[in-house]
Amino acid sequence: MTLLETLPGIANVLRSPVADALSSVIRAAARLSEFNVADAEELVRYATRRSLMGQEEGDRLLAEVHAAQQKRLDRAADREKAQRAKARTKAKPVRTVKAVKAVKKVKKAAKAKKR
Repeated sequence: MTLLETLPGIANVLRSPVADALSSVIRAAARLSEFNVADAEELVRYATRRSLMGQEEGDRLLAEVHAAQQKRLDRAADREKAQRAKARTKAKPVRTVKAVKAVKKVKKAAKAKKR
């Protein structure tokens, strides 16, 4: 019997950060979960440590990731601001004005004839 069979759940504790980052990025790519920049950073560090990617290439990739993340955050903030402004305009209902009765000029003309 192996250690993994003896202690259920130990596999999650012993699992490497790279494996966690890889599975998180795969889930994000399939749109099953949100993308996490820390996972991308972990994978780039692993790739540069193993010489799978040069340091400069890793830095450029992470700069692109950070820029895209910031752009996503800015768009979300703009959407939230627009929704708040829209909610403020909806909160002020327009009061309806009652129609004023037309003044009958006939009565005035009738009074003038009686005098």
